[in-house]
Amino acid sequence: MRACISLVLAVLCGLAWAGKIESCASRCNEKFNRDAACQCDRRCLWHGNCCEDYEHLCTEDHKESEPLPQLEEETEEALASNLYSAPTSCQGRCYEAFDKHHQCHCNARCQEFGNCCKDFESLCSDHEVSHSSDAITKEEIQSISEKIYRADTNKAQKEDIVLNSQNCISPSETRNQVDRCPKPLFTYVNEKLFSKPTYAAFINLLNNYQRATGHGEHFSAQELAEQDAFLREIMKTAVMKELYSFLHHQNRYGSEQEFVDDLKNMWFGLYSRGNEEGDSSGFEHVFSGEVKKGKVTGFHNWIRFYLEEKEGLVDYYSHIYDGPWDSYPDVLAMQFNWDGYYKEVGSAFIGSSPEFEFALYSLCFIARPGKVCQLSLGGYPLAVRTYTWDKSTYGNGKKYIATAYIVSST
Repeated sequence: MRACISLVLAVLCGLAWAGKIESCASRCNEKFNRDAACQCDRRCLWHGNCCEDYEHLCTEDHKESEPLPQLEEETEEALASNLYSAPTSCQGRCYEAFDKHHQCHCNARCQEFGNCCKDFESLCSDHEVSHSSDAITKEEIQSISEKIYRADTNKAQKEDIVLNSQNCISPSETRNQVDRCPKPLFTYVNEKLFSKPTYAAFINLLNNYQRATGHGEHFSAQELAEQDAFLREIMKTAVMKELYSFLHHQNRYGSEQEFVDDLKNMWFGLYSRGNEEGDSSGFEHVFSGEVKKGKVTGFHNWIRFYLEEKEGLVDYYSHIYDGPWDSYPDVLAMQFNWDGYYKEVGSAFIGSSPEFEFALYSLCFIARPGKVCQLSLGGYPLAVRTYTWDKSTYGNGKKYIATAYIVSST
């Protein structure tokens, strides 16, 4: 999976490790340097990882650079204004990240800019101290993501999956909907993987959803039990134990049961993306995939992709990114047709266990809800973007997961 690294490697590069180079002197517009403490390439302002003297030394060169497209297509999934109604209250939003799509704001500087929601002072005046003291740092997120990466013993081994990624295209070509790959993406998958408890429990969930939005989901007693079984199995793994231990240490959860209950709500709780009440959930969108307004949304899971491709329901078209990892899990950003509906760019881990993806997306949603989350996996930077669902909440103003996917840093 190395053919396309040079094309868009910078798309998934987050902040570099602390290193020896901290200035842009003689480095303007160089290529991304993962060993440097900060960057001076043409995209560093877009990524937010420039050296402090970048603008002073390199701004004139930067003005001629082209904006880099996101890995996720600019559909309702990437544009919050299309996905969610803009909230007008600070209920459940105190000191969240700034989002330009919102009509009013509840971030730490909204009073300075005069764009706070009307109820900001009444709802958020007592939250500021706890917000700053409870903040999880970028370094802590990168550290726990490396621990989760090392703990994924259920991942595929190199001999378990044979990929045929075929044609790599430029991001500007993704809207053409041209099938440039005559062969399937997966040449071989060792299906013994699917007999592992977490894989089996995960696969049991995939047929519990109607992919078209606007059709309410109604779970049977067995399907609800399958949700509980999945959570029970993944919580037995070292991956999820690492995540819970980290979040417990961060005072986010007082007990494992509290953690599990919150995961169930945020991932499996139903809300409405269409006209039908309760037609979607974070799990359905991210892992199973949905169709809205004639386009595929979500669908970021390699197991789901393989199973649908095996049944002749997925036609792999091309890819724009092939990750730098030389083992699994790896990352691929691809174009495909799902039974008549097109996905312009779908980023996905390849060869990871279900608990690995679930853990990283959950970590990012909890630590950086509605923001870009900078991770580190096997020494390589990676970013995950999450969106919160703002139309409805659960518990004490908590938000459901709208989506989570691998994306460029901002």
